[in-house]
Parts: sequence; C-alpha cells; structure tokens
Amino acid sequence: MQRAILRKTSFAAAFVALGTAAYAQSDDGTPHFKMPVQPSLNLYGSPGVIDMPTGEALPDAQFAVSYSYFGGISRTAMTFQFSPRISATFRYVGIQNWNDNGFDTYRDRNFDVRFLLRRESQYLPAITLGLQDFAGTGINAAEYVVATKTFDRPLSLPGSMKVSAGLGWGRLASSGSIGSLFGSNRPKFDPNSKGGNFATDQWFRGPTAPFAGIEWQIDNRWALKAEYSSDAYEPETSRGVFTRKSRMNFGAEYQYSENLRLGAYWMYGSEFGISAQLQVNPKRATTPMMVSGPRTIQQRPTRAENPAAWSEDWSTSATAPTTIRDALRPELEKEGLTLESLSVSANSAELRFINRRYSADAAAIGRAARVMALILPPSVETFRLVLVEDNLPLSTVTLRRSDLEALEFQPDNTDALLAVTGFSEAAPNLPHAVKNPDLYPSLNFSVGPYLSPSYFDPESPVRADAGVSAEFRYRFAPGWLVAGEMRHRLIGNIADSDRFSNSGLPRVRTDSLRYAQAADTTLHKLYISKQWKPGANTYARVTAGYLEQMFGGVSAELLWKPVNSRLALGVEANYVKQREYEQRFGFQDYSVATGHVSAYYEFGRGYMGQLDVGRYLAGDVGATATLTREFANGWRVGGFFTLTDVSAAEFGEGSFDKGIILQIPVSWFTGQPSKRTVSTTIRPIQRDGGARLDVPGRLYEQVRNGHRNDIVADFGRTWE
Repeated sequence: MQRAILRKTSFAAAFVALGTAAYAQSDDGTPHFKMPVQPSLNLYGSPGVIDMPTGEALPDAQFAVSYSYFGGISRTAMTFQFSPRISATFRYVGIQNWNDNGFDTYRDRNFDVRFLLRRESQYLPAITLGLQDFAGTGINAAEYVVATKTFDRPLSLPGSMKVSAGLGWGRLASSGSIGSLFGSNRPKFDPNSKGGNFATDQWFRGPTAPFAGIEWQIDNRWALKAEYSSDAYEPETSRGVFTRKSRMNFGAEYQYSENLRLGAYWMYGSEFGISAQLQVNPKRATTPMMVSGPRTIQQRPTRAENPAAWSEDWSTSATAPTTIRDALRPELEKEGLTLESLSVSANSAELRFINRRYSADAAAIGRAARVMALILPPSVETFRLVLVEDNLPLSTVTLRRSDLEALEFQPDNTDALLAVTGFSEAAPNLPHAVKNPDLYPSLNFSVGPYLSPSYFDPESPVRADAGVSAEFRYRFAPGWLVAGEMRHRLIGNIADSDRFSNSGLPRVRTDSLRYAQAADTTLHKLYISKQWKPGANTYARVTAGYLEQMFGGVSAELLWKPVNSRLALGVEANYVKQREYEQRFGFQDYSVATGHVSAYYEFGRGYMGQLDVGRYLAGDVGATATLTREFANGWRVGGFFTLTDVSAAEFGEGSFDKGIILQIPVSWFTGQPSKRTVSTTIRPIQRDGGARLDVPGRLYEQVRNGHRNDIVADFGRTWE
C-alpha cells in the first residue's frame, strides 16, 4: 500500500463540542430533558445501533466525525448528510495484529453511501438502503436494507425506544445466512487489491442474513443498546486479531453535550469497545454571531418640510464628487468596507467598494447602502452598488433610496426589498469616477506558524511538519499582484518516511517525500498576476512564477459568467516546469503543457456542480467531476473524482483520483464577522494520474460570490 496524502490549504481549526442539552417543559409545567434530535452513530460512523446500521437519516446537512475502537480495530469516520435523503461516509480503518500480506497493522480507506427510501411516519418505519465500502479494497464491503421505528414511552417506560431490523449482504451476511436472494456468486475480499473501483459485481450478491437492534434513550443523557449482529468478522478472527464468541453486542452511551456523545460496549462476547461521536450542523454556528447592529437608514426630510434640502444645485459643483467621496470613505471603513471609486449625479450614484469583513456580500451591500443614505444629498434617489474583488467589478445591485426608507421596519422587508432590487452587469470601468487615492500601492506582510499534515501512510497514519511562514502581497496598480511565501520547518516527521514513489507515470505528485526531505527553508511560492475584466460577462487572469510547491511557469484563464446566470464557462492554459526538490529557484527537466475547459452550474439550494475536461500534469487526458453543497455562512462540503486515459493498473493503488472537499468559515467558530475560511482537500491516496496544477487566484470562486444567486441566497442579511 502506498502512502496517501491529505493536501492542506489552510486547515488549522478543530471542532469543539459546545453547549449543554436543552430543557423543555411538559404540559403541567414541570421541567424535563429534551431528547437528542439526531440519531446516534454506530462504530462505522453511520447512523446505527452498535455495529449494525439503522434506517434513520441524520438531520439535513449534519456533519459528523467519530472514532471507535474494539478488539484491535480502530475506525475514524467522517459523515455528511449531503441532502435530506442521501448521506456519505469516508472512513479510515486500522486493524492491529493482522500479520499477513506484509502488514503488521492493516490500514484501509472506505467510502459508504446511504439512501433514505422512506421517512418514518406514525405507523410505518424509516427505511434506508446502504452501500458500505463500495469503492475500496472491499474488506468492509456490505450492502443492506434496514428499517427503524421509534416508540415513545414504550411499556410506560421513560424516554423513547428505537427498534431496527434489516437484511445484509457481504460482510453483513457472514453470520446467520438465510440464503441468497439475488444470486450466490460474490467475489471474496482480496487484501492485495488496489481498490478504488466500484465493485458492482458484488452488490447484493451472495448470502443474505438478518440483523436487528434496540436503542433505549432513557433521557436526554443516557441510552442503552443491544443488537444481534450478522457480521462474523472472518478476516479478523481467522488471523487472530480477536476472538468472536457471540453474535450479541451490548452498550451504553452518554450524551455529554448537544454535539458530543460517548459510548462503551461489550462486543461479541469477548471485547470491550469505546466510541466518541461529534455532530455539528453548518446551519447552526457553534458561537452566535457577535456583530454590532447596523445604523438605521437615514430618513430624508419630505419635500414639503424642507424643499431646499432637495435642491440639485450641489451637483453642478466640480468638487462635489471629491467631497462626497471623502465623507463616505471613513464611514465605510467603520463597516469594514473600502471605497474603490464613486460616480455621482443629481439623482443617482454608483459606489464601487471592496468587502473586507463579511462572509455574506448581502450584508456588505446593506451596510454600504446605509452609509450612502447617511452621506448623499436627499436628491440622490438611485443607489448602484458594485462589489469589487481584486480589480474585478462583479455586479451592479440597484436600490431605490425610498424603498430602503419605507421597508426597513416592515415585517416582510427582505422579500419586499428583493422584489424591487435590480441585478445587472457591472461595466469594466466607471467613467468620470473619483477613485480612492490610497489603494495603490499597498503592501501586506505577515509572519506566523504553518502546519502541513500528511495522512494515511501505512507505517505512520499521521505525519506533519510545522514551522514559520512569512508571506507578502504587494499591489502596485489595479489588478496587479506580486505575492510570495517562504517557509522554515522547525519540527516534523514527514521526511522520516522511506516510502518513495514507485509510480510508472511522471512523478508530478508522488515525489512529495523528496520535496519534504530536500530542505528546511523553502520558497513555497512567488508569482506575479494580473486580473481584469476585458468585456461584458468576461473575466481574465494571467499568472507567472513559482505557482506551487512542485511547479512553476505561466497560467492564463478566461471566464464567462453572466450576473444572473447559473452557468459559467471557463478555459485555462498552463505551461509549467517541475521545480527542484529544494524549492528555491531551480527547475528539473520535466515540463508539460496542461489546461482545462470548465463548466460550472448552480443547481440551487446550495448545490454546485463543476466539470473540468483537459490535460493533467502527468500528460494524461480526461475529466474531473465535482459536486459540492454550500451554505450562506461559508461552509462547503463535497467530493470529486477524476477519470483519465491512465488505466487503473497504471494509476496504482486507488485506481483513480478522488477526494473530499471541506471548507469551514472562521466566523462559525469565533462569532466575529470575517471572510476567512479554513479548507482542505482529503485524498484517500495521492497518485500522479489526474493531478491538476494548483494555481493561486482562479477566477470562478472570486466572481460568483458577488453575483445574483449568491447575494439572493442570503439577502436577509442586507438588513443586518
């Protein structure tokens, strides 16, 4: 098994369990505990009893991380309820004392997917169909159909009871088989398999066995569990990992807080087990947002009360735009916004500004509109607000001042304001505008710690380097950026590995160990870029330099994205050379022309799709499909896979490139408004096939955040 890498962009935050269980009152006014609202997880990290699954689904968008251990078997799992009916799990398994096939401890990665076929009703149970380890080596491969019914105060006992029963195939039919329902021919587990392919020839084939379980949630804290397991644990017991004496499992779980649940179990008549389950929901922040309330809309006097105030004579003054600009700038800065340029006439004004504080651009638009209402003369009725991102004017949001004044305190003000708000294209340039003279040149410099982890090495599953990072960003003119980062490693053990690449492809990613071992002080990146808007609905970028750890060269990109469209199209072309291992200024002999044509589509309700077709760093040609779910507060969870003309045998372990995308906004933890996020891409195995250049500043994510769909998704925050 080859080493797999977790490629890190900036994942320094950790989940924390906060809060305590809530209380409620019964009809007679006596307080009692509120039961947990989410299903508990089994030792595989999915909704379940102890080792067996249940028919429940997690709440929509629930994100769970769990760890379990028994009998020398550890499982670390991450589960996401991607939609109300579909959930996915990534799991990392370690089996001690395997002592076979060259492994003392066998380690494996699993992917699961579950489909909720029907929800629980008053009389009928919830029913779920699941595929377990459907694209791995198959050690935990199983399929199942399971039903769960909840009974409140069963037999006059306190709390509630969930009863589950199901049929399993594969691993979940290795004990107590009742026959074969859909064919008896099922390939057996091969520990030497490269894994990664969809084992459709196994699904629902071979013996079928029943399983069942009961969970009694006594109160909001304590639960007792018992189950009848259909898993014989043949690979483990045959190698002496543990001894299985019974089909029954028993356990007790304690809900420590709203998010954290702990469990202890007696497994298979011979082993003691433990688990920890952490569940959070992107829709509910761990810390409530603590932001100062916005100023109220400055109401203009009526024409009848003060006709002189409505005079338009001010607009004939040559100095009026500059005077208004200088009055707007400090008020905008108080709101975390920066004036870029301003155009003003007797009845309308266009403000172009940079949002440096709010994750939701709708909040920035609302705050900017309030500042305009405070400063601009009463005769200015139409506000055009343009968000600018690194010299890219994104869209024009048009508001009538009278609508803001009339709707601010109305109960349906969000829908009413949206109905009269215009969204349109922003021109590349604003003629006759007064600009902010202090924007250029600007230099930002920071020094701080960095952490670069590497996961899934069979000899040491968790490796990491840590040290000091120094970064700078210099903007000398609109759209131009010179940026760089140097790193000095202080501690770490990534370089201690001796598992060098055996790839038959150009080693565009699998030589990462050589890069880690070559030097402690490295030039991580150094580049110059130019961004601009060449015309309507189009955005452009050119970047040159040391673009990432392993490659340097030239990259160019053109994006077409209308303001009101769900669809965007892009093209990127790159010519790069492989950098020397020491990551200074030299290069190796390998060079490649690579690029992609990309399509992006917003399906609605936060679901995003992306398809990239082109040539990758190893010279292979193919496509990458990505599907993510995003939330207005900045959370993003998704997955991707890449198929190219490299065969599974050439690719090596894992068969093809795939991974998980996770992004969490810093404000979700801190409660303070911020545009910062921590993000990572988890690859079960990093190989050379399907590897794409890591170019800084790709356009789509910059552009779409300031377009209609993203603004409307969180439009209520215009009043915050």
